Order: sequence, then C-alpha cells, then structure tokens
Amino acid sequence: MSTPAEVVTPAMLKNWQVNRDASDKSDRGTVVVVGGARRSPGAALLAGRAALRVGAGRLTLAVTESAAVAVSVAVPESGSVPLPEDDGVISGRRAAKALAPDLETADVLLLGPGLDDAGQTEELLRGISPLLNDDAAVVLDAYALGVLHGLPEVYQRWAGRLVLTPNQKEAARLLEADPDSDIDTEQAAVDIAEKYKAVVALHGLIAAPDGRCWMIPAGNSGLGTSGSGDVLAGAISGFLARKASPEQAACWGTYLHSTAGDRLSAAQGPLSFLAGELLEAMPRVMAELTV
Repeated sequence: MSTPAEVVTPAMLKNWQVNRDASDKSDRGTVVVVGGARRSPGAALLAGRAALRVGAGRLTLAVTESAAVAVSVAVPESGSVPLPEDDGVISGRRAAKALAPDLETADVLLLGPGLDDAGQTEELLRGISPLLNDDAAVVLDAYALGVLHGLPEVYQRWAGRLVLTPNQKEAARLLEADPDSDIDTEQAAVDIAEKYKAVVALHGLIAAPDGRCWMIPAGNSGLGTSGSGDVLAGAISGFLARKASPEQAACWGTYLHSTAGDRLSAAQGPLSFLAGELLEAMPRVMAELTV
C-alpha cells in the first residue's frame, strides 16, 4: 500500500460531517437504483431503502417490468421505472433508453443490485454511460463489477466520480485475475482505485485513486449474508446524494454498515441477523455521530 491506512473512528467521523443543510428533499439529492431482475428485485429494494435511511431525498427504483409494481408498493417512498426485459432479464440497450429522462436529473446512479446476466449488464453500462449527466456520482456493485474491466470507455468517462464495492472475487475480475485466486485484499483495493480512478470499498478498506486509504475497525462474518452488499452500496449512494465526496461517502457508509452488523451480531448471534435488519440499525449508529 502506498499510504498507511487511517483508522476510521467515531471521533474522526464527527469531525468529517456530511452536509446537513437541506430545506427540502431536492437538497438531499436523487438516487436512481438500476437492478432488480425478475428473480432478485429485493436487491434493488434493499439498496434503495438504505439510501433513504442515510438521508437521500428522492429515490427511483428501476427494475424489470414484471417486478416494478410490487417494488413500488413495497417502497412507497420511491418512484419506479419499469425496464424492458427478456424472460426476466433486463434488456440492456432497451433499458438504457427507458432510463434516459431519469439519468438526466440523477445526482447518483447505483447500478448492479439484483442484475443477473453479464452480457445484458455490459450492454446496459454501454447504453447508460453517454446518457448520464456529467455531474452525477456513480456506484457500481455486483454484476456491473464483473464486466467493468472490459469497458474502458465507460469507466474512463466516470473517472473521479466512481465508487466500486467489490467482494474478493469481483476484485480479482476488476484486476483481470483468476476470480478464485487468493488476492491481497489491501493491495487489490489500492490497485483497483488507481486503475479505475475510483474510490474502492473492499472488505473494510477504503482506497482512493490518489493512494489515500482508510480502515474500518468493525465488521463480522454475519455481514456475509444475502443482501448485505446491496445495503452497503445503497448507504454509500445515499451519502453521495447528500453531496459527500466519494471517499467520505464510502467511509461513512462502510462504517455504519459494519458497526450496525457488529451490534446485531452481539444482540442476535453472529449468523442470525438479516440484511434488512441493518436498515433499522444503521440510523441509530448515524445518530450517535451527528449529535
């Protein structure tokens, strides 16, 4: 690692506050979550609710046509965009066109939760890239991370406003290494940040493109549960909507996610809590840091 990682503590975050000046929901930013194939619409739902929980003002959930109504009912605080699909899989090119009006006004685009087809995800990224406004921050998760290495025209366009939230296998793919290889997590985060000009949140380590790093001294094995990564990506997106810098949003989002997981683990057992329960625990942690 080029720079020793700074440990993220409550005292540090209290001195690194995210903007709280907001007269209405427009001042708290708009997050557009793109994901939610027919088999996994809950991933987009979890991510979107996490963004709202940390303070985003507006939310749009873009999911498959067959899931859009159900998702809208489940999250009445959100708008929805039904995306064209082929047998439950989001159709990349057609979906990008359907998203055009929302991409023009988005403050944050979160793409990936619940996508389940690599080829269509690649087409979706290619189609969205020229349509997204130049001021919007971008968070990529899940399948979007698996195909990003082959899309330099996409990640170069988003350089400096991009946050990546890979797991270990996804980190290896971003570095074009064997996804089953045993990578050095800390070095991988630094290398990915430099290559993609992005902030990277990987297993509690936050790396910025300029070599700065932060370490979150929290987290446990219980966070390795279905939907947990969607909550993390959503929380980071929510802080970005509130005008946090990419590294600030990643530090705040990862700290809340990890600390909430530790508290749930202590209360319910290390493997017994659900990702959805993080949505209730994270605001309590945030309140302690913003008094």
